[in-house]
Amino acid sequence: MDIKLKQYGVDKVNSPIMLFLHGGGVSGWMWEPQVQHFSKHYHCIVPDLPGHGESLNAANFSIQLCAAHLNKLVSRIANGRTIVAVGFSLGAQVLLQMISSKPDLIQYAMINSALIKPMPVAAKCISPLVKLSFPLIKLRAFAKLQAATLYIGPQFFEKYYTESVTMKREVLIDVLRENMSFAIPNGYSNARCKLLITVGEQEKAIMRRSAQELHQRNGNTTLKVFEDVGHGISLKDAELFNDTLEQWLEQQRALGASSPR
Repeated sequence: MDIKLKQYGVDKVNSPIMLFLHGGGVSGWMWEPQVQHFSKHYHCIVPDLPGHGESLNAANFSIQLCAAHLNKLVSRIANGRTIVAVGFSLGAQVLLQMISSKPDLIQYAMINSALIKPMPVAAKCISPLVKLSFPLIKLRAFAKLQAATLYIGPQFFEKYYTESVTMKREVLIDVLRENMSFAIPNGYSNARCKLLITVGEQEKAIMRRSAQELHQRNGNTTLKVFEDVGHGISLKDAELFNDTLEQWLEQQRALGASSPR
């Protein structure tokens, strides 16, 4: 599997790693505000998931295969360093698979807006619906409506639109089917990393229920509900997102330092 990634940071050898996994239909550019903030102290790694961005040539998409590949890739780059991982939506599902498959690799993970309630009926309808609606993706007016739901502002719209019109139909079908079929992976309850589970107060009820279940199924979690926001807090209010993650990491490290050894 060929996953293109970009790396940022003042010290890419010794500093802790921060991995950012984007949502479906966007790519690594969605994390630019976070990279700008965190790359002063972290080695930031930003992949484009298969079928997205610079990994656009992928023939298909699989959460499980993507997670396995990223676990190997990040493990090799980290070489024993602390890893903080952040995932949004589809990227959060990939991250859940990663920590469930390799419970000791990542030390801190932020799971933002992860759907873990399978919708089998909707998943079966994906292929015919996408085939009917796919021409709409090439319309700028339609893209602007879609972008607004994700809080994609003017500074990112052209990137979003360009990638949308070049995404392969088969990959889009895979992405949507994988997203709607995803359930909590075996091994999630045993994942040893500290977990920050977040969701927007205005997201769909199924997303809020997903966050609650993730919180209940692992004893290392903190649950945070962002008020007055839907799907895409990192783009809607990057400062709040960054501050929330930074403060949570400081709290977890303080707790770890004060716990008995």
